[in-house]
Amino acid sequence: MLNVIVLIGRLTQDPELRHTGSGVAVAHFTLAVDRGYTNQQGERETDFIDISCWRELAETVAQHLQKGRLVAVQGSLQIRRYETADGQQRRAAEVRADRVKFLPDRSRPAGEPGTGMAGGARPRDEEAEDADVPF
Repeated sequence: MLNVIVLIGRLTQDPELRHTGSGVAVAHFTLAVDRGYTNQQGERETDFIDISCWRELAETVAQHLQKGRLVAVQGSLQIRRYETADGQQRRAAEVRADRVKFLPDRSRPAGEPGTGMAGGARPRDEEAEDADVPF
């Protein structure tokens, strides 16, 4: 089976860094990704995709990325299940990033730090339990 997603888009907000109860770093941000086609009015629509990063990648993303930054994200789609305060079962789709590439941005001066690649494979045996997820 294969579960690989590659996205290029801009952060809609600064990454939010948290830590699980056991101290594992988790960063969360939303990526605005334009669709590859136009609607009937000739406009491009945008999808807003939730991204999560874990461990060292989370720390790097939180330290170097900010709202509006252009990035490429490689990861896998995950469906989170949770229960609302009133007992309703909900599901949310998000991309769990394995790699985040800081893309050159024409609005930023050439040679500015933060244009490299961050990330790596995440060990499957160290996956956080649902109870560890801080949000």
